[in-house]
Formats: sequence, C-alpha cells, structure tokens
Amino acid sequence: MTTTTDTTRRRAASPAGTGVTQARVLLSEWTKIRSLRSTVYSLLIALVIIIGLAVLIPMVTVAHWPPRDPGEAAAFDATSRSLAGGFLAQLAIGVLGVLLITGEYATGMIRATFAAVPARLPVLWAKAVVFGAVTLATTIPTVFLAWWIGQRILSGQQIDAHLSDPGVARAVVGTALYLAVVGLLGLGLGALLRNTAAGISALFGVLFVLPIIVRFLPSSWAQPIDTYLPSTVGQAITQVHGDPGAIAPWPAFALFCGYAALVMAFAAVMLRRRDA
Repeated sequence: MTTTTDTTRRRAASPAGTGVTQARVLLSEWTKIRSLRSTVYSLLIALVIIIGLAVLIPMVTVAHWPPRDPGEAAAFDATSRSLAGGFLAQLAIGVLGVLLITGEYATGMIRATFAAVPARLPVLWAKAVVFGAVTLATTIPTVFLAWWIGQRILSGQQIDAHLSDPGVARAVVGTALYLAVVGLLGLGLGALLRNTAAGISALFGVLFVLPIIVRFLPSSWAQPIDTYLPSTVGQAITQVHGDPGAIAPWPAFALFCGYAALVMAFAAVMLRRRDA
C-alpha cells in the first residue's frame, strides 16, 4: 500500500508530459549522433571513398579501353565500376555503428542513459532508427552522384549505363540500403559485445574473414555455404548482373536484413539481462 501511495505521489508531483517516451528517446539519440565527431568523420570518409573511387576507377577503365580479353569487355558492368567505393565505405559505416554504442560503454555515459531510460530497449531502438535514417539520408544522394559521375566518365568510350537499364536503378539504391544495414549490423554487434575492439573484429570477421575461410573448404561445401553468407546475400542487391545460381537480389537482401535483426534481437535480450 505504501509503495502504491509513493508511486502515486511521484506521478502527481511530475509535471505533465515529462515522462520517458520513445519520441523523446529518439530526440535524445539524434542529439547525440549529430554532436559526435566520430559521426561526421566516419560519414565523411565513406562519402569521400564512394565519390573518389567513382572518379578514379572509371578514369582508369576509359584509359585502358578496350581490354585485351574480349570476355572482359562482354562482361563489363558500368554500374559496378561507378559504385565500387561502396565496398570500402562499408568499413567506415560499420565501424561507426559499433562506436555509437560501445563509445558510451567506454566513457561510462551508458549508465546515465539507462538511468534516464530504465527500460533500456527504447535506447537501442532509437539508436537503430536514428542511425539508419542518417545513413540512408547521407548515402542515397551520394551513391546516385557517384553513379552519375562514373557514367559521365565512361560515356567517353560509349560504355556507360542508364538508370532505365535492367537492374541498374536497383543496384544504385541497393548500395545505399546495403550500407545502412551494415551500419545496423555494426550497432547490433557493438550492443551485444559492449567493446569497441570486439565489435569491430566481429564485424570484420562476418563481412570479410568468413568468406575467405569458406573458400578453403571443399567445393561441395563452399558453394552452398557461400550462397547464404551475410556478405554474399547483402551485396547481391548491389550487383546488376548477379550469379544465376545465387539467391535473387531482393530475397537475398531480406535475408541480410534478417541476419542484422537477429543480432539486434540477441543484443536486446542481453541488454535487459546484464548490468550497465
């Protein structure tokens, strides 16, 4: 009875509309992410990589066109030459995703965050929504600009592509979507492991080391396993001409999103069970 009375008194004493809501947590996380230098630097690095390689690779291609191998010319993909920077940009965005949560653990600020939001899970959801939105808002115009720059350069040899060509628009938009989910995968790993080095190592292992290890397996094992690796299914949406034996681009991307969601779900469970 006493506990109920005390709770009622606290509620009565609190000004109306000052409770913790998901909207307020979202606003708090937005304030954090836009005030962090790591956010600006990591996104800037990603943008420079995407745009820079969209200039460099097409210029090298034009300078050495046509290739000596006729098969290389027949399999040429103008879109992938313009968006090759997305492969490296995923490092900056994935690492940023890890840092958004592990940085708070490293400084101890996570205790203040969870003191303000005792339920904890709204913090994780808010970080995911805000970071995903910021990443998409940044990368979508960037990849379109990179693609446009690359095609203008490749047009000098009449080997450019057009958005109306089959698979091109999907590959351009898909590159931005892939980068956003990589960032969320990094955020989930950071929340799960709560350590910057461990989170980044896990991210690199999943996206880069695991595919290399699979290649050393017997071919009867390597091909089926490689088909369902996170890196394989994630990058399928970024390719105009995919492997005929692989999963179709959109179902593959849905599976990649499922991997990220699974990591985030494990992180949510551990977030509730462990102390800050």
